[in-house]
Amino acid sequence: MEASLLRQCPLLLPQNRAKTVYEGFISVQDGSTCIFYHLFIYFFSKGRDFHLRIELPEDLQMKNARLLCSWQLKTILNGYHQIVQQEVALKKKQELCPPPPPPQFYSSLIEEIGILGWDKLVFVDTCLSTIKLKAEDASGRKHLITLKLKAKYPAESPDCFVDFPVPFSVSWTPQVTDQPQIGVRIAVLPITVPLSAGLVMYPCHCSWNFQIWYDTSSLISIYGQFLAALESLKAFWDVTDEIDEKTWVLEPEKPTRSATARRIALGNNASIHIEVDPKHPTMLPECCFLGADHVVKPLGIKLSRNIHLWDPENSLLQNLKDVLEIDFPARTNLEKSDFSMDCGICYSYQLDGAIPDQVCDNPQCAQPFHQICLYEWLRGLLTSRQSFNIIFGECPYCSKPITLKMSGRKS
Repeated sequence: MEASLLRQCPLLLPQNRAKTVYEGFISVQDGSTCIFYHLFIYFFSKGRDFHLRIELPEDLQMKNARLLCSWQLKTILNGYHQIVQQEVALKKKQELCPPPPPPQFYSSLIEEIGILGWDKLVFVDTCLSTIKLKAEDASGRKHLITLKLKAKYPAESPDCFVDFPVPFSVSWTPQVTDQPQIGVRIAVLPITVPLSAGLVMYPCHCSWNFQIWYDTSSLISIYGQFLAALESLKAFWDVTDEIDEKTWVLEPEKPTRSATARRIALGNNASIHIEVDPKHPTMLPECCFLGADHVVKPLGIKLSRNIHLWDPENSLLQNLKDVLEIDFPARTNLEKSDFSMDCGICYSYQLDGAIPDQVCDNPQCAQPFHQICLYEWLRGLLTSRQSFNIIFGECPYCSKPITLKMSGRKS
């Protein structure tokens, strides 16, 4: 910054060691222009020198600097105030509204969508900058991918948004030619019809079992990578779908395809929270039992004792049944309301998206509470005491001892 400033105005000298204050002279000739970075200052005057002092802010940005000058220079600058405002407004407008892409952008995009198949198009905006495509995986699940195209497409990769439990990274090589390189191979035919050379193959899982060949800088390339990612996540979604269909999932209430956690009801006021690994969905997940100690402690003992029985060849749900020696409450026999007891303090089921996960250990009470509600209640009791992240107090209902171990879910 300093070198550029002094190069434009060599008669300015720093006045302190931090080089935040400059003072000196500037020479203005007929029709000459002096531009200080983001300050558009036009000097039109007969040749003369003006005394000028520049005070820079802490960030050393010229656009936030203070200019101290003589009244003669100030008069000249005030005369061009409107011109400066127009220039600044024009620059901001250009930054907010970049020029439209060339016609080739639209023609090549329409051609790519046509080859990909208009039946796969779900949404496209009027500027053709946002496109949504749909696909089905091998199990018939429907998925969407949203593409945000940039003005320099296909020289720049579009931004891709998917509902995946893992990051979706796109392999992209900028196109050299004006047209996308595309070819199609139909598996049921004995011949291959290439449309150009230098192509990459991606499998497309559908009833016709055909394969698309294309370069790595087109919508077809991204769609092929999208299909490949769907195939790699099939086992994960098979696991989570079985859990959602055959058990009562308390949280999340409406799981998305990216959700890896499930809180499954085990019985009245007892549940298990699991975190499924998308890359190894049939392996033993992270488990956390929630409920009264007299209910969940025996389950923890069974998990430790039977962990050797876990078989990755079986489904995750079946393994949980075998290891915990239980049958999960079936959706066909019970309603979700059978497990949805309101908090004993705020008298609601959901509080900021959380449901009651603390239960009184007294078997005759077993009243559930939100963690934050019980935390605030125990904090208000003079008889409560705290040791690190554990609070000891009395149950609001039965007055029996109750223990609250704080976790990140409180916030």
